[in-house]
Amino acid sequence: MRRRDRRPAAVATVDMPALDLPHIPPRLSMLGEEDCRRIHEASCRILERTGVKVYHERGLQLLRQAGARVEGDLARIPAELVDWAIASAPRGFRLYYRGSDRVACELDGEHVYFGPGSDTLRYLDPRSGERREFTTADIADCIRVCDYLPEIGFVMSIGIPRDVPTKYYFRYQYATMLRHTVKPAVVVCNDLADIEAITAMHAAAAGGLDRLSQYPTMLLYSEPTTPLSHAYEAVDKLLFVARHRIPVTHSPAPMIGGTAPITLAGAVALGNAEMLSGLVMHQLEHPGAPFLYGHGVHHLDMKEMISVYGAPEFQLARIMAAEMARFYRLPCWGYAAHSDSAVLDEQAAVDAQFSIQTALLAKTNLNHDVGYLEAGLANSPEYMVLANELIAMNRVFVRGVRVDDEALALDVIDEVGPGGQFLSHEHTMRHWRELWVPELFDRQRLDPWLAKGGKDMRARVREKTLAILDSHRPEPLPAAVEDEIEYILQRRD
Repeated sequence: MRRRDRRPAAVATVDMPALDLPHIPPRLSMLGEEDCRRIHEASCRILERTGVKVYHERGLQLLRQAGARVEGDLARIPAELVDWAIASAPRGFRLYYRGSDRVACELDGEHVYFGPGSDTLRYLDPRSGERREFTTADIADCIRVCDYLPEIGFVMSIGIPRDVPTKYYFRYQYATMLRHTVKPAVVVCNDLADIEAITAMHAAAAGGLDRLSQYPTMLLYSEPTTPLSHAYEAVDKLLFVARHRIPVTHSPAPMIGGTAPITLAGAVALGNAEMLSGLVMHQLEHPGAPFLYGHGVHHLDMKEMISVYGAPEFQLARIMAAEMARFYRLPCWGYAAHSDSAVLDEQAAVDAQFSIQTALLAKTNLNHDVGYLEAGLANSPEYMVLANELIAMNRVFVRGVRVDDEALALDVIDEVGPGGQFLSHEHTMRHWRELWVPELFDRQRLDPWLAKGGKDMRARVREKTLAILDSHRPEPLPAAVEDEIEYILQRRD
């Protein structure tokens, strides 16, 4: 019986065409165009039928003048006004290094960056191992770690310092951040007076408010209040940054089963509506001002009755946010390297890996909360150091592979032939540096590992963290800028 040739027809051709292809990345997708459109239409229906509460007269005035139906503090926003605001917002924008025109973060919907979170209550001190309240010096230490780590692209305030006046602690946080990193900052603060003071500090470092607007080194993080409310302070800050063209994400945090429907689709539609209503006011105040899409749909654990980070539902919501951002052609806010675990342990490592890989595959562009433990009640600089290693590893994975002539290496295989070796071949010499080499992961076998001290990952992470704290000193601010920051801190109101 004649044997059939099972080769694909393409392989049987004599001359294979030369290929020069980019890397082929692994892909993660979930929502199609029609799915995104359905969520968008659901959000528009919420805004038109149910409406949002806006506790700010200027915000209501902007909505009323643009055609929204305003009754008291309730505004019902028509779909065409939402569509206008989406079209008005820029498709992307940049954040810059302190005092320069050098780009730190390219927020174009494609690039992915990571940074810490804000305002945790407890500090896991890598020097003593104790868990305690933050001081300003602790924030400075954490920010210096962020400044050193190459995979940390921006910073947030990390903790609440207890050694400064409580009413003004936001300002002391950002003064400390400006002094200890050149990386851009995502700003969380209380009210208009805070954002004015923090903006003045960044303007001093940038060379003036006009230059800060042109080369922003800060992005405001603010939130609607779920469900469907915008507090006075939140709108005040939102409109301030719009006027000065300072980037913002006005990102709600619906909690499924608590402040939002128990279903992910319902929670995402609600959060999307809240975010879109903020975008409308923002663009009405200053069309074309930079805006970062985002919502943080969280998960209420019905057993513990707490909001959790380490849940598959939370990561599904991140993918939905990324795909809605692409539907709107806006860059996206995200989350990564956080855990519900109270300590840096195996659970925390698994949570970090899951969330980092999701962020890189889904392409949420600016991902915060790196280092969060205890669902955001505590922060560990050691966790940030571990996350830096995981981000680097996952970047190699999501870059994917090449399938061109050089990568297929047919001539090399022919030269080496059966029974040969590739280690000394020039092709190996050309490409071996493309393989990821870990800094903290240990690939030794047992005997050499024991000979070098037998340190586990936890010990290696602590050792690296302490080395950064002992040696890394960021570029200092000019004396005139230091004087201006100190003046702003003392001026208070």
